[in-house]
Amino acid sequence: MSFKKWSPERIGLALAVLAAFGFSFKAIFVKLAYAVPQAAPVDSVTLLALRMLFSVPVFAWVGWRASRHLAPLALRDWLAVVALGLLGYYGASILDFVGLQYISASLERLILFTYPTLTILIGVLFLGKTASRREMGALLLSYAGIGLAFAHDLHIAGDARAVWIGAGFVFGSAVSYAFYQAGSEPAIRRLGAARFTALAMLVSTVATLAHFVATQPVSTLVQPLPVYGHAVGMAVFSTVLPVFMTSAAIRRIGAPKTALIGTLGPILTIFFSAWLLDEPLTAWQMGGAALVLAGVMLIGARPKASGATPQGANTPQAAPQKG
Repeated sequence: MSFKKWSPERIGLALAVLAAFGFSFKAIFVKLAYAVPQAAPVDSVTLLALRMLFSVPVFAWVGWRASRHLAPLALRDWLAVVALGLLGYYGASILDFVGLQYISASLERLILFTYPTLTILIGVLFLGKTASRREMGALLLSYAGIGLAFAHDLHIAGDARAVWIGAGFVFGSAVSYAFYQAGSEPAIRRLGAARFTALAMLVSTVATLAHFVATQPVSTLVQPLPVYGHAVGMAVFSTVLPVFMTSAAIRRIGAPKTALIGTLGPILTIFFSAWLLDEPLTAWQMGGAALVLAGVMLIGARPKASGATPQGANTPQAAPQKG
């Protein structure tokens, strides 16, 4: 079938799946970078700074091309870009890294991927939207799968206080990213996907580099060549491409559906970890993967022709798209 015949919704669903695929590789690149033999392993803030440094030329170029023939942004648009840039790929990442100092990666992923629930809740509470039965069903299936995939990690926690602290930081990361996704939908419709994404990522990059300069010596940017290779891979395949795919998906199918499809990420990470890092793949994880895939298939299924679309529902037809 020709891609030209695909509906905007099908294209949006495909972009959201590809974005989840790219984002799921982030943890693989991080683990490969940490495993590079060296006297002093690269720290998370330095690795995040390298990721953003290698990403910023693309975002700067795309932002310039997307803005050169358009009117300058109004003050409210600049405020939205700055706020969402700080919430998204800066605030959520920093809170996530702090939380990982206290809890396991498995528990972190379980808590972090509550953000689709939070995105829908934010849309209902603040943006006047409603959650359809199909979205709620997909939500329940997806989160049952994530819970099953990581449930065997939850009972091994030792220090309860540390778990509560770490869980609080990671939940804060999920809240931050959920506000980014919910707020980015109206911003994308006003500014366009490419322009908004590039500008928001530039804000995130500036904030990340400022954080690095304030907390790390510049000399830590000098790393072995393989670390740079993994950072470049993370920048291209787990940042630049999926970020633009996510924004394009949000424009076509909305933030809630894009967030729900993003729940594929942890399951994909499980499979890639088993394949590339020789980590164990358990029956619990396989069962969780099956439930998440069922949820994604449900959200991607075309609704029957009968029945009217509820006013304000979380569908692409609920709000007109702007060029």
